[in-house]
Amino acid sequence: MSNAQAVREPRQDRSRATRQRLLEAAVDCLSSLGWGRTTVAVVAERAGVSRGAAQHHFRTREELVTAAVEYGTEVRLQRVREHLNALAGRRLPTLDVLTMLAEMYTSPLFRAALQLWVAASSDEQLRAQVVPLEARVGRAAHRLTVEALGADESVPGVREAVQATLDLVRGLGLADLLTDDSARRSRLLRQWASTLDLVLRDHTA
Repeated sequence: MSNAQAVREPRQDRSRATRQRLLEAAVDCLSSLGWGRTTVAVVAERAGVSRGAAQHHFRTREELVTAAVEYGTEVRLQRVREHLNALAGRRLPTLDVLTMLAEMYTSPLFRAALQLWVAASSDEQLRAQVVPLEARVGRAAHRLTVEALGADESVPGVREAVQATLDLVRGLGLADLLTDDSARRSRLLRQWASTLDLVLRDHTA
């Protein structure tokens, strides 16, 4: 390895680490402060980097927070996938799958994503970035849910049941925004697990 390569690789590592700190700080700020107070300067301060360093990676606030929500979502989905892989082919009980999904939709990341959606609803430029992001996230979450449930979507009604499951956990995430809705959420998840088991019975992959 040349001296130039030796210098360049640690520099690239530092750059990646800085970018990751910015993304994590942006999710944190968006979740706790909201869209209006999440500026590049505030995120940079929370990440412990200069504003100039932040703008080297992300030119605008919109670019930063969209990338942050995408990064956070990928991390959470990957953790779920790793958990499923660790089961070595064994299927989780339906209630465990629903609980795992509900945790995703009551997390700070979901709160951050909601802030982004609300801002995008009245900002055409931001919406142009957020809509394709949400489409990708939605497809990934759907695939993961199908896998976790062992569902066969070729069976009539199963795909709709999976979609209803995702709509349910998103709605429960919204219900948890202002008050602790955990007790009601647990009851609803138990009931939906029983209903979903009836739909999936004899039709699991």
